[in-house]
Amino acid sequence: MKGKDGKIFLDALTALEKEKGISKESLLETVEQALLAAYKKHFGEEENVEVAINRDNGEIVVYEVKTVVDDVYDAALEITPEDAKEATKRSYKIGDIARIPVNCEEFRRNAIQNGKQIVIQKVREAERTNIFEKFKAKEFDLMSGIIRRIDEKRSIFIEFDGTEAFLPTAEQSPADVYRVGDRIKVYVAEVEKTNKFPKVVISRKNEGLLKKLFELEIPEIAEGLIEIKSVAREAGSRAKIAVYSKDKNIDTIGACIGQKGLRIKNIVDELNGEKIDIVEWKESPEEFVSAVLSPAKVNSVEILEDGTTARVIVDPSQLSLAIGKSGQNARLAAKLTGMRVDIKVAEKDA
Repeated sequence: MKGKDGKIFLDALTALEKEKGISKESLLETVEQALLAAYKKHFGEEENVEVAINRDNGEIVVYEVKTVVDDVYDAALEITPEDAKEATKRSYKIGDIARIPVNCEEFRRNAIQNGKQIVIQKVREAERTNIFEKFKAKEFDLMSGIIRRIDEKRSIFIEFDGTEAFLPTAEQSPADVYRVGDRIKVYVAEVEKTNKFPKVVISRKNEGLLKKLFELEIPEIAEGLIEIKSVAREAGSRAKIAVYSKDKNIDTIGACIGQKGLRIKNIVDELNGEKIDIVEWKESPEEFVSAVLSPAKVNSVEILEDGTTARVIVDPSQLSLAIGKSGQNARLAAKLTGMRVDIKVAEKDA
């Protein structure tokens, strides 16, 4: 590259550095290495050459690199002081390294197109790396972005500070209403490297979203004074969350609800009306299962021998509350406790 072409090439790399955050110097070094490989492939591996791009004007120069000696045994690697001076117009001592410019106009012309392709590939690789690192740093956390478009499959494309990710229908909450231009919080559920672009799973349905919203809204949780023990959620409908504090002076449920219910209201609003039951975690499985089945009143809980099943006895008037609409309360209780919850009606006395 010479003259105008070289300058355009350098200006393009400068623009890429600003827009993509990719080092201009690293791009130039990558192009030099690739052009060197291309030159050796065309002219022979035995050639001891260097390819350099002038940082001021973008000119590509190819040098034969030779050691200055008295007697030449290998012309590909050695040169006399006289011949080196004639080729470069400067003097050398024995043992110096001489870089002799190579006249290869055809290679330079092809190098312009090769350089462009190399940079495009390098930019793509850097973009993939930047996307991976950006989302990996926020894995299992919240990110806030702006909805830019919604496609025919109802996938939501969200921009996060210049980087786009999509929210598939499988990760959307039924309670959400998505509009282009709206700001939205999502949970980064998974980030993995692949052969192409990184796999990034963002979600409005994941239980992690609810947990992170509690950490965001409730300082006692963020500070570690209150611990979230478990979360169970049927997105858009209802959720249960178990909280615990070692400090007996802390009202765990009250702290989560907040003064005049403001804290929990902010979370419910973010989830577009999803109902949330806050339960105090108990070390005793029997007490915990009983608390989790709220708002139903439980007569007794028995943990069966297998250790994974809780047999719950309730009065007939409490059965529908314990089970919940379409079995939802019982399902959430099972998820939250990690046990199978078997609800039975108390037998009437004879």
